[in-house]
Amino acid sequence: MGSPFVYVAGDRLSVAELSAARIDGDLVEVGDAFMPADAIETPAIRAASLAQLVPANTALVGRSAAWVHGALLPLPERQSVQRAVAHRIGQPVDRRLVYSDQGLPADAVELCGGVAVTSAVYTTTDLARAGDDVAVRALCDAHPAPAVRVRDAYALLQAAGPLHHKRRGLAMLEALIDELRTT
Repeated sequence: MGSPFVYVAGDRLSVAELSAARIDGDLVEVGDAFMPADAIETPAIRAASLAQLVPANTALVGRSAAWVHGALLPLPERQSVQRAVAHRIGQPVDRRLVYSDQGLPADAVELCGGVAVTSAVYTTTDLARAGDDVAVRALCDAHPAPAVRVRDAYALLQAAGPLHHKRRGLAMLEALIDELRTT
């Protein structure tokens, strides 16, 4: 059972009923679903709106996870998912997904709205390694204390074993720490 605030077509209401409610102003779109117009769009609601798209044993990562954490708008067209279990799984076949078969550390994944999502700190390190300065800054700005988020991400990445683009990620986070220190 998903969130009572998330309406997916064909679940409790038909596409026609959801569309009519949206036109009437009762519902608004969120991700691949709808929510009441007067509800607050939380990370749990954002994640739950993607629940039918995210395969079992995977977690939302990268920009998709940043969107769930409230750092990015709009929702990416293709959702990034990564294996969240130790054993290999069959690659999901869906044109709306970008799948990575590299396993995620268990402590990097949290359950949000019934969907596995990488934590905000892990997502920050992931995006820093990818060189996505806009998303990293957005994730840090979404935190009440941006400097704390950046330092936590830097410490996590520095303590990690060998990773692709680790140096680039550390350099980006170091520059951001210096920038936040001077402002």
